[in-house]
Amino acid sequence: MILLQRITLPRAAALTAAAALAAIVSALGFEHLGGYAPCQICLIERYAYYAGIPLAAVAFLLVRTGRSGLAAVLLGMCGIGFLINAGIGVYHSGIEWKWWPGPQTCGSGAALAPLTGSLLDALEGARAIACDAAPWRMFGLSFAGWNAVISAGLAALALLGVRAR
Repeated sequence: MILLQRITLPRAAALTAAAALAAIVSALGFEHLGGYAPCQICLIERYAYYAGIPLAAVAFLLVRTGRSGLAAVLLGMCGIGFLINAGIGVYHSGIEWKWWPGPQTCGSGAALAPLTGSLLDALEGARAIACDAAPWRMFGLSFAGWNAVISAGLAALALLGVRAR
């Protein structure tokens, strides 16, 4: 409860931007350094981070210049985006656990091999990434599951910051 009392609009904006940046850098690291190619739903789950990081950063800058009303609106939009993203993460996790079917396009996204020859060679080397297969789990959660948890936490943080205003 004491931690919640310390949440202010500028702190929430700064923490949301920093934590979201750390999360997307981690996802990109798993992809580019670890070799875990994302499926189509994984790529959609990144949109909230790509929008939320600048929104939260601008909200932080606005509140520092005395425009806390607009900052709260932007941080609220960020929070709603991450809340929706948490739902997408739960949906994706359910597909991986075979609780419900994925979209028909699941698995049609292709991970291209590095373009060293012609485009035709790269397309021939492409492999489909299935949305219903979790390539990695930690403590029982896949990338999609962790995205749901992190997005829910970011949504809560951003919305608590708005409430603190």
